[in-house]
Amino acid sequence: MKFGLQLGYWMAQPPANAGELVRAAEAAGFDAVFAAESWGSDAFGPLTWWGSQTERVRLGTSVVQMSARTPAATAMHALTLDHLSGGRAVLGLGVSGPQVVEGWYGQPFAKPLARTREYVDVIRKVLAREAPVTNDGPHYPLPYTGPGSVGLGKPLKPIVHPLRADLPIWLGAEGPKNVALTAEIADGWLAIYYAPRLANMYNDWLDEGFARAGARRTRETFEIAASCQVVITDDPRAELERMRWIMALYIGGMGAPEQNFHAQVYRRMGYEREVDEIGKLFLSGKKAEAAAVVPDELILDTAIIGDAEHVREQIKIWEAAGVTMMLVSAADAEQVRQLAALAG
Repeated sequence: MKFGLQLGYWMAQPPANAGELVRAAEAAGFDAVFAAESWGSDAFGPLTWWGSQTERVRLGTSVVQMSARTPAATAMHALTLDHLSGGRAVLGLGVSGPQVVEGWYGQPFAKPLARTREYVDVIRKVLAREAPVTNDGPHYPLPYTGPGSVGLGKPLKPIVHPLRADLPIWLGAEGPKNVALTAEIADGWLAIYYAPRLANMYNDWLDEGFARAGARRTRETFEIAASCQVVITDDPRAELERMRWIMALYIGGMGAPEQNFHAQVYRRMGYEREVDEIGKLFLSGKKAEAAAVVPDELILDTAIIGDAEHVREQIKIWEAAGVTMMLVSAADAEQVRQLAALAG
């Protein structure tokens, strides 16, 4: 099992010890370091800054939001980071959700699967640098000839020769159609709220994508990087209480009631009643009551909490389910070293 350090995105201020965590992850043998973005800090800047203090770990985005940048702009970011890091970039992409896409980026959210396919295709054309990049698709036409065009757009190739035409592209995906698309067109899956007990369901989704004509990878060459809260503690009860509040936020508040992808994940796990109740309470301002509804089992389906021996045994279960990398977070360098010791 490989470990990736998830730095996440910044809260009100930049984290004080991120550089220390990144250096500790490299020294402890972590495979990768990932940064995220929501509607504050971006993902590429922290990787460039803190990644410059490393030599070996891969530097991944988990995830950059497609609506934040055109595909050509994202390709520019990725090829730049890849050059600066000596070929260590991993480009993780995601569609985000309608509240962010339409409320923050001012872009339409409709047809996320079609947009993803087209977005990845344009990026691969840029990285291949075989010809000036054109795209006939409706979402990211190149050259642009739509409303407001002056008709002077010219197909271009990147000035910089990309270091790797096959720079890995991983997709963040939660639903069956998106996971199947990921297996078809991407090099890896960034899985959030992965539950090992549902591995057979995930495998069915993945196999659908691998079986499609022109699929990029096979299961043997495809990476599954699953986010997991791994907490080594002799007091799991206290950690469960803390995480109840976090789960209530994501299930009840991170998305519109009509379209909350995180909530849908837990409905598929069999928590329909709890998800509905959490959503009603959270959106009515009763956050403590919403947290109280979150059962232990819901948390432990997608997290590992317990003493060192329990954590070690659970990691084996995740590996047997098909996960090739666990994306974990840590508060300090000592936690990074503790987690690395359990992965072996």
